[in-house]
Amino acid sequence: MVTLRTKGKPINIEGHLVGKVSRDIEALNEHTFLLVDNVEQDIPTTKLLGVLTTQQEYKLKNDEKVVFKIPSLQHLENGDIVSVGNDGNINTLYRINSNHNTLLATERCNSNCLMCSQPPRDRNDIPILHEIHKQLIPLIPKDCIELGVSGGEPTLMGELFFSLMEQLKVELPNTEIHVLTNGRSFAWNHMAEKLGQINNRRLMLGIPIYSDYYQVHDYIVQAKNAFYQTILGLHNLSRYNQRLEVRIVLHKQSIPRLTKLAKYIYKNLPFVEHVAFMGLEYIGYTRKNIDKLWIDPYDYQEELSESVEYLASQGMHVSIYNTPLCVLPERIWKYARKSISDWKNDYLPECKNCTKLNNCGGFFTWNLKKHSEHIRPFTT
Repeated sequence: MVTLRTKGKPINIEGHLVGKVSRDIEALNEHTFLLVDNVEQDIPTTKLLGVLTTQQEYKLKNDEKVVFKIPSLQHLENGDIVSVGNDGNINTLYRINSNHNTLLATERCNSNCLMCSQPPRDRNDIPILHEIHKQLIPLIPKDCIELGVSGGEPTLMGELFFSLMEQLKVELPNTEIHVLTNGRSFAWNHMAEKLGQINNRRLMLGIPIYSDYYQVHDYIVQAKNAFYQTILGLHNLSRYNQRLEVRIVLHKQSIPRLTKLAKYIYKNLPFVEHVAFMGLEYIGYTRKNIDKLWIDPYDYQEELSESVEYLASQGMHVSIYNTPLCVLPERIWKYARKSISDWKNDYLPECKNCTKLNNCGGFFTWNLKKHSEHIRPFTT
């Protein structure tokens, strides 16, 4: 896995500082942290935001902002963007060489899904995270291809959610913005209308639906009336010409009505731009609810094939995420995507000699502990 966090001893750090990192002294400015791996390196005290160093001791020359005694800086590349806290924590917010960057809007959520990969935390993190993002977004390269926004539930930011969406449109007009939301907040028309007024045609909302039957969906997300709110939210968003994606996580609770759900989507939500069928992540709540959720992907391949092929035959754009090729019928390989973010993507030892390796999306790192019993390398 890619390292995204580290920690050292802070000096003169107040609040959270956000800046790019560089090992090039000539590239420094007031928004840049100098990375110092060499204990002998001469460190300038002007034209920089601060110093991040692996040095075990540090003698202040002036009042520079420093984090020293960092175990390693090797995971950082010139141009990466980090936040540095007054506790010495250094979090990587944006990786310059990755197409899988995401802003964490909040860890709060109004659902409590059985298979949530990042269980919600009820703490007031919205103001600080929003402040960090306000500093981050202007530093992101203008040629950034795609940027995610996730949570928790981003719409719980309230007015700050729209502020964030507006800033993204202004600062990154050519970037595809992909917001993961449960969509429930948009059951209130004014929320959908306000998002529509921002009018960002590069914004897409990824919204989950887990069943065509309200009781099943509500049980999976552990929230009363969630199904009706989500469906109404989707229709409200459509009224304001928002780009929409439906996401379906595949597990024991969603598989029995999967083909009915596919038909429901085509009949009732024909305006959605994309439908993604997603393999289960073995992390977060999934681990404690595994008996309620686990079904070997090999055992639901017919239901998945029928659902995918039905939607595709109706002209809808369909994808399969998080699922190795060897547990899918060959006839639906064309819908399988390499979807797992690079920092959490891995393969089993037996995959190394597979002839389809370069075309296979592999596994989440944590799914190496819980995966199909039918993983087999292709030899031709």
